[in-house]
Order: sequence, then structure tokens, then C-alpha cells
Amino acid sequence: MRKVSYAEFGGPEVLRLTEAEEPHAGPGRIRIAVRAAGVNPVDWRLREGQVLGAHPVELPAGVGLDAAGVVDEVGAGVRDVAPGDRVFGEGIATYAEFAVLTAWAPMPERLSFAEAAGYPSVVETALRVLREVGVRPGQTLLVSGAAGGVGSAVLQFARERGITVIGTAGAANQDYLRALGALATTYGEGWPARVRRLGRVDAALDLAGAGVIEELVELTGDPRKVVSIADLDAPRSGVRFSGTAGSVPDALAEAVGLIARGRLHLPVEKTYTLAEAAQAHRDSRAGHARGRRVILV
Repeated sequence: MRKVSYAEFGGPEVLRLTEAEEPHAGPGRIRIAVRAAGVNPVDWRLREGQVLGAHPVELPAGVGLDAAGVVDEVGAGVRDVAPGDRVFGEGIATYAEFAVLTAWAPMPERLSFAEAAGYPSVVETALRVLREVGVRPGQTLLVSGAAGGVGSAVLQFARERGITVIGTAGAANQDYLRALGALATTYGEGWPARVRRLGRVDAALDLAGAGVIEELVELTGDPRKVVSIADLDAPRSGVRFSGTAGSVPDALAEAVGLIARGRLHLPVEKTYTLAEAAQAHRDSRAGHARGRRVILV
């Protein structure tokens, strides 16, 4: 089978599309014929040799956590799916024609494979950081980098919980944020003053790693009310860096319910082939996404 992997840490150029042996589903796992794989910042962070404490890597390594596809092999003890079922979930080395999933759920009928591949890690991360930042119904949450995949999910989960969101994004994404129910403003010079004009901030999330930690602490008045998933130096300011995943099955279950009711949607901004994985990483690292980037297999 074809698979994207790397034999050394480094830039996007270390990625190679190679022929590899097919993986197989062990106990409690399933294998899918991958139709699409989600592109996440953690993919290129691992390739660069970052966050290895939370996600150990043994070289050579495959790439990718999220995928959607068709079940073709079921491990011992698995009872909830069968070969031929369409699923989406999180697994191992998903930039490939076949991948083993460790957590999954039936694909909602309204989603394409490309759309479904963009959900698993994103919805888990969004629900986790909402929980960790401690924001409550009736309060206001500031989201820095609100137009990307996690930001898009945070805005919609927060809306369902009765939380007001102020989101920062580029000028081109202001209407997109408003369509998701957020109060929108641009980043760049003077952005904290623009946020203050929109309202008091009770808690804040840094989703883009744009060097805004100090401003977020100032706006909330307390570093314990700020959580980052993108700035590895955040703990130096007393801010929590969230890098340990929670329950993917629970997150998928909540997401499936909202998707079925038309209350959660993550658009696909751009798709790539397996051979274009390096470009997908370059684009992901550059940011400025509206929704998700996905590799079609």
C-alpha cells in the first residue's frame, strides 16, 4: 500500500510517499480502507520533533491521526462495527491507503468522507479546552485563532452551551465567525482594544500560537483563565498548555448528535493527494484556515 512517512525529524521535505506493508487490526482495533485523512497541526509538530513527551515517535514513522473510510478488518473483541461500515475516527499513520483506528464512530449520513475526516481530533480538542478553561454558560470566551478547525468547533460547542464567544481572525474570515454565532474582530495592531469594545472577557483560548499569551492574560486578569494548544512557551506565563487528549469516543458521540441536528459543521477549505502531504503541512503551519484541510486517498 502507499503511505506517507518520514525517517528523520525536519521540515516538510522529509516526508516520503512510499510502498509499505499493510497494517492489521489487533484486539480492540479496526482497520479501514482510508478515503480521507485529516491534516492537524500535531502532524507537523511531531514531524519537526516537537511535543514528543506527549506523543513519542519511533523512526521511521507514519503521519496522521484522523481518518474516515470503510471498515475492512475487525480485531478481537470489537462488536460495534463490521466490514463494509463507513466510520470516522482517530488512529495511527492515517496518511495511507489502510490504517488502524483506535477510536471510531459511524459516519453521519450527511457527511462526505472528506468532511468526516476533519472531525475526530478537532472535536476532542475543542471539548477538552472548553472544559479545561472553565468557562460557564452566560460567560464570555475569547478565542484567538477562531476560524481554524478547532476554533470553528469551539464556537459551535460554546454556542450550544450558552457561552458568548469573541473570536479573532483575519479580515476575510469575519463574516464566517459571525455566521457561527461569534462576535468577531481582527487580529493585528490594537486588537486587545477592539476586544474590550465587544465586552468583558471571562476566559480565553489561544488556538493559533500567535504570540498573544500576555495579552490574553491581561484581558482575563488571571493566567489560570487562559489555555493554549499552540504556544509551547505558555506555561512560562502561568498559562496551561493543553496537549493530552481526552476521550475521543465521547467527543465523537457528542459531535454525531450535533451533526445529525444540523448544529455542527466543519467546512473543508482545501484537499490534497497523498503525494501533496508536504504542501498540506506547509499550508497548515502557515495557518489562516477556514475550517479543515484534508488529504484524499
